[in-house]
Amino acid sequence: MGNAQNRKILNLPNYDRQTIHFGFLLGVNSLDFVTKPVKDIRILDSLNVIQNFSGAGFTLGIIANLHMGDNFDLRFLPTLSFGERRLTYTINYKTFDSLVTRNKPVESTLLEFPLLLKFKSSRHTNFRTYVLGGVKPMIDLASQNKVDDQGEKILKLKRNDLAFEIGMGFDFYSQYFKFTPEIKMAYGLSNLLVQEGNIFTGGLDALRSKAFYFSITFE
Repeated sequence: MGNAQNRKILNLPNYDRQTIHFGFLLGVNSLDFVTKPVKDIRILDSLNVIQNFSGAGFTLGIIANLHMGDNFDLRFLPTLSFGERRLTYTINYKTFDSLVTRNKPVESTLLEFPLLLKFKSSRHTNFRTYVLGGVKPMIDLASQNKVDDQGEKILKLKRNDLAFEIGMGFDFYSQYFKFTPEIKMAYGLSNLLVQEGNIFTGGLDALRSKAFYFSITFE
């Protein structure tokens, strides 16, 4: 009698037998850059340092999951991410014998299309762990790569990017749905920099995207 009362109830026992299921995700992100300066950064008015800083944003998306076996799923997650990142330039203006700091913020609205392979552990009652990885094409809807900036120079990024993405999470099966806390890291493979030969782009050889995501999924 006591053992029966202590036995845990298996929620959604037939959930993982579905060939295809859908869901949605809500989360936050931290967008950043990976910078590659030129070998001799001292150009024009003596550019001393380029620093990159991340910014917080939020993410929302939908989930399409294809069941491929007891331990594998294929996932497609069209996602919209909003965020900002920033480059800070320390410039030595020799004419005035002074150091000046210039900030170049870059706002991004990213339409992302991750295609990920999910490797999951065996289910333990109402819990399982997993890791996942794959590729992610991205389109920056806020890209200003074709803007004619006659006044204050802006940092222009290319509109399209491709990244690889890895992550891990924990599936929890409740009575009516499965929810999952998940963390992921994405690293861009494309050089996003639009080279214009000014002090803000001339000191950079390449500029790639990097991002961290924390999300909660409901499926």
